[in-house]
Amino acid sequence: MKAIVVGTGTVGTAVRKILAENGHEVISIGRKTGDFQADITRPDTLIGLFSQIGAFDAVANAAGDVYPGPFEQTTDEQWAASLSSKGMGQINLVRAALPFIADKGSFTLVSGVLTDEYMHGGSIGTTINHMVEGFVKASAVELPRGVRINCISPTVLAESVAYHAYFTGFTPVTAAEVALAYLRAISTPITGRILKLHKTES
Repeated sequence: MKAIVVGTGTVGTAVRKILAENGHEVISIGRKTGDFQADITRPDTLIGLFSQIGAFDAVANAAGDVYPGPFEQTTDEQWAASLSSKGMGQINLVRAALPFIADKGSFTLVSGVLTDEYMHGGSIGTTINHMVEGFVKASAVELPRGVRINCISPTVLAESVAYHAYFTGFTPVTAAEVALAYLRAISTPITGRILKLHKTES
């Protein structure tokens, strides 16, 4: 199977590694690094990218930025940039790749723990995560040709030590564990699922 991994950071690198270890051909995409370059905030680069790559079976996204900060201090620019990147960036990734992905192919997007756990400075992240997860659940019943879509929702990464102070009381998850969830989403017949790598209290 040929899989496209978008994002060359900690999670993207782990996803690429585990897919390759499981026998998949992997193409990595980054803004400035990887086998090809594209920016998920620019749909025109995505369409050109997928037409250039040709046939593929899966797209795993590990890219998308959101801006944290106290709600009263958030700016129009921060909201717009977050929507453009982690929100519409992921939606446009699916829209651009859909004409090229193989029948019964799969998309895997990313949200995060802030969907379920709210904290100071997290309003933008929570909002965008709900947008992404809502899109995954709704589009799962509309995608043609048996194409599947799922979402990975990790908590703070063990490797992202600089962020641990913002997630007091949370148990970090390693990038390798997150990558396993991507492998599961790609390799099994599930669709419309949010695979949560965190524990929450209702």
